Amino acid sequence: MADDLVGKAANPPGPVTLTVCLTCRREGADPEGARPGAILHAALAEAGMPEGVRLRGVECLSSCKRGCAVALVGGEERWTYVYGDLDPDQHVPEILEGAAAYAATADGVVPWRERPQTFRKQSVARIPPAKFFSEE
Repeated sequence: MADDLVGKAANPPGPVTLTVCLTCRREGADPEGARPGAILHAALAEAGMPEGVRLRGVECLSSCKRGCAVALVGGEERWTYVYGDLDPDQHVPEILEGAAAYAATADGVVPWRERPQTFRKQSVARIPPAKFFSEE
């Protein structure tokens, strides 16, 4: 039974921020058109964030070869994730689903089978929480 509670919390530890790279480009995108990262941010804003998640845009996430990119950050007690190769026309529902699942955790770790396909296959980085202590 304790395994059922791994990663989940009755009261998750604070707000989650979904950060979107506004300057991201995608291969094949019109170089003169709006940046796909800005389009993704606008689509997410229009769709509305899940409870406990706020949206923000930044100029660069340094994931240029994997654009569009987003980062999920949940404070000092949660793992942070960066996801790339996102398409504003296809991935908005999965990003919102993944952000909601992440926000419901105490540690930021959503069980593999509960993650949207995009979050399973398009992870760029997993960064330990600030309060993470190594056994070394």
